[in-house]
Amino acid sequence: MKLNGKILTVDLSRNFDLSIPLQASPSNPLAWGVEQPIIKPIKLGDWVGKVTEGASVNFNTIEFSPHGHGTHTECIGHITPEFYSINQLLKEFVFCAEVISVVPENFGKDYRISKKQLMSAMKGAKPTALVVRTIPNTKNKLERNYTGTNWPYLEESAAAYLAEIGVKHLLIDLPSVDKEKDGGKLLAHKAFWRYPENPRYDCTITEMIFVPNEVEDGAYLLNLLIAPFENDASPSKPILYPFL
Repeated sequence: MKLNGKILTVDLSRNFDLSIPLQASPSNPLAWGVEQPIIKPIKLGDWVGKVTEGASVNFNTIEFSPHGHGTHTECIGHITPEFYSINQLLKEFVFCAEVISVVPENFGKDYRISKKQLMSAMKGAKPTALVVRTIPNTKNKLERNYTGTNWPYLEESAAAYLAEIGVKHLLIDLPSVDKEKDGGKLLAHKAFWRYPENPRYDCTITEMIFVPNEVEDGAYLLNLLIAPFENDASPSKPILYPFL
């Protein structure tokens, strides 16, 4: 991998998983008013897909919402009337990424991440992918019910700035880059994707990640793994590799 003209290497045995596991449990994180995911054995007549109930295999059905149940990566199809699939638009999966930590600033009754804060934290970096860790960074992000909490959001001009400097993949540890209730404006989503004026179809937003505290701010190799869903969003597993 080349960064700033230098060839860098990584140790693939050292990595940081930024995804939150999906589980049928009250401790699964939630947003947008959804209930916890359902994972249950399939029933076909008298046959139950569970070894402890006499089957030879475990055979589960899973019901969940990518946007409301954990780490997910979405494409521009999340906000367009036309159908676009993350499985079709995301065709590259390994990028140079910058990890930054930001304390959302008070703004009226809200908290937001401003363009000024991003510029300060990025220190001139122009990565292909940006990973945003909000402070405080506690482990209750792994099981928080965000519904009705008015979480911090990304300022429209901040999202526009990321598009301007060429960030194609934005990852953040919040349920959305936008306010929980914004009347459907989706200002940050639209600014990042430059929709509808000049859509950036090859760009993605990944939400509800968790960046462990042992991950220091700085440059990493990112492998952005998704499940092959033909949908606007897919559950995902972003993996960071520190450069040697």
